[in-house]
Amino acid sequence: MIKKMKFSAAAVLSTVMLGSLLAGCGGNADNKKAEGDNKPAASEDAMYSAPFENGKYTEPVTISTVFPIASSLKFKNGENIENNVHTKWAKDTLGIDIKYLWTVSDQNNAYETKLRLMLTSGEKMPDIISFRGSPSLISDLIDSGQFTDAGELFDKYASDIYKKAMAEEPTVWNPYMRDGKRMGIPILENAYNNDPVMYIREDWLKKLNLKAPTNLAELETVLDAFTNQDPDGNGKKDTTGLAVGFKNNLNTWMSEAGWVFGMFGAMPNQWNKTADNQLAYGSVQPEMKEGLATMQKWMKAGYISSESGLYDENKATEAFTAGKSGIIVGPYWMTGWPLPDLQKNVPGAVHKAYPLPAGPDGKVGRHGTKIASGAVLINKDMEHKDAFFVYQNYLFDNWANPDSTTFVNGFAKGYDYDIAEDGTVLKEQDTDKIPGGWVDAIRYTLTYDGAIIPNLMMNTLAKLAGGAEPANQYEKNLSERIPEQILAAKIIVDQKDSVMPEMFTGTPTETQLARGDMLEKLEKEILNKIIYDKAPVDEFDTFVEKWKTTGGDKVTTEVNEWYQSLQK
Repeated sequence: MIKKMKFSAAAVLSTVMLGSLLAGCGGNADNKKAEGDNKPAASEDAMYSAPFENGKYTEPVTISTVFPIASSLKFKNGENIENNVHTKWAKDTLGIDIKYLWTVSDQNNAYETKLRLMLTSGEKMPDIISFRGSPSLISDLIDSGQFTDAGELFDKYASDIYKKAMAEEPTVWNPYMRDGKRMGIPILENAYNNDPVMYIREDWLKKLNLKAPTNLAELETVLDAFTNQDPDGNGKKDTTGLAVGFKNNLNTWMSEAGWVFGMFGAMPNQWNKTADNQLAYGSVQPEMKEGLATMQKWMKAGYISSESGLYDENKATEAFTAGKSGIIVGPYWMTGWPLPDLQKNVPGAVHKAYPLPAGPDGKVGRHGTKIASGAVLINKDMEHKDAFFVYQNYLFDNWANPDSTTFVNGFAKGYDYDIAEDGTVLKEQDTDKIPGGWVDAIRYTLTYDGAIIPNLMMNTLAKLAGGAEPANQYEKNLSERIPEQILAAKIIVDQKDSVMPEMFTGTPTETQLARGDMLEKLEKEILNKIIYDKAPVDEFDTFVEKWKTTGGDKVTTEVNEWYQSLQK
């Protein structure tokens, strides 16, 4: 999944620009600046814990933190995470001095391990911890009592743009709620970023005189032709209709099969909301049987590879990019990676994005994308708790906001962009023309991606795909993406009503921690046996009963207790 994250972040960076320099970075609902007034009111200055004028601390304040150095993180000009263009920007622009208590290469969960060691040894925590990873660790950090009510601070100090971004999906706070308090600030991501769309070999459709499928019956016609009618023209029966890998899960992030079950109203591997406002685990619902019967049928017919149960997301995708499979389902950003490998491997090959097909009753179902990927925790003993918001407000008001003119081309000249002598803006694709190469400097920021307004990017891409002219520099940057990606984004937004979101976002329950691995193993074993026709579809009913009696019912009770506590 590393490659996926690397590409999506780079794509966002290459297109994001931001808007008008609002020097006052920390207003709240009671202290709003007049529109166009770049200087905070005196009352706003008084909100802060240190002298503060024109959006900057007049005497530098310190934020201490810790940081994981991902393998994709690059530096130039002799810089490192402690001293670079980002730390200089924070000090010069905001009067904030960022100090790192320690950093660690984020290999083999080293960041999580070191945080866990700090926690168990009782070591003093930094001012803020920004963490994407195990919900259990975030929960344990919160429960350590070392961190403050972040929601109260957010209400007081977050800018209007920051608040509006968070309000796009209020449930992002749920995992960090304790006794009605919001103990962690969610790190926002792009909405729909990993929602699936269907990619089909357009040249195979034309060669075999087929149309793109809109329902299950039409899909199976295409799958059969792609499997049995020698679409690659080599005289061998060596192609499959669908590239899919379910070694990890049926419902996953690329080359996935969740949509197959979605055609029947099911979504495995997640907790779904029922008609009576309860949460139910998707993999044990009755609607699963029709999806399993369909997958079993496709396996027997050779529409999917007999190795699919051994393939992870990347391995399954290789069948499509090698020209040996005609359909694959995955995110819109696959048009940038890895699908271009298809053209490299098979000259003349053409793929095109299409909507997910409907099931027999007209249902379309797909998993959604979580728009928060972790949290920022604020130490209760932090001297200048407002400083994090001065920092993050500036990024939301200027980096994430398309009306801004502060970061028109990127975060820093000579890093994620440069200007050629003729005025041409050089970006990632021009890395050989940028002295020292292109460097993704926004990845140095405290929350790793600067700031993201969840629905902005995909909705803008959909608008551009519909023929709208770019209205600002942000939209102009997005319009320069490859046409296939813009089209795929529009398809995903157009089918947004088909999303079946994961509804359990809390920390693992007591029984999940005790029996979760066993229940997961049981699930994979039986469902795979059914798909491979090693067990009849009716064996699913026996599996459900076993799942319930060996801990599933108890997990369901615990999950719903958590869910109902949120309703109160």
